[in-house]
Amino acid sequence: MKTTRCFVQYILVCALCLFPVMLHSMDITFKNTPSKVFFSPDGGCTTGIIEETVRAQKEILVQIFSFTSGPIRNALIKAQKRGVAVAVILDPREQKNHRYKTADILSRAGVQVYLDDQHSHAHNKVMVIDRDTVVTGSFNYTYGAESKNAENIIIIRSHDLAKAYVDDWLKHKEHSRRH
Repeated sequence: MKTTRCFVQYILVCALCLFPVMLHSMDITFKNTPSKVFFSPDGGCTTGIIEETVRAQKEILVQIFSFTSGPIRNALIKAQKRGVAVAVILDPREQKNHRYKTADILSRAGVQVYLDDQHSHAHNKVMVIDRDTVVTGSFNYTYGAESKNAENIIIIRSHDLAKAYVDDWLKHKEHSRRH
């Protein structure tokens, strides 16, 4: 029995080596790509995100795990009011812990809000602006992330990178439910 199990494991390892596993990855080479990084606590992550929402002209797509930041929420609402299409995918369990306050406020302001309950945690922290700028990192949109935690964001202006994130956002939207 042990010999059979070892043989099966050996065959599986060989198969994985001979036939590469299809990973959800993309190779992108950055050359002269404008980027900015912010670190918290108190390193300006919230301000950096808000500045990017102000720059938005057509669309803001967000996937965020924890979202309780009033300043970021208000910036998204302002963008929506000036004609930018804003859509947000949130983790429903995290929102439930906060009585859906952010989801409700954004929805009432006309922002499309979706809840992604197809994963144990919808743990992405991404904003895509006008399909050419990506804001990502460890930073949740919370007061604690800005003022207490060791967090980061990177803002990258790259159409190719933004396309990859938009494609992933759309996949998550497909299985998310509207709030």
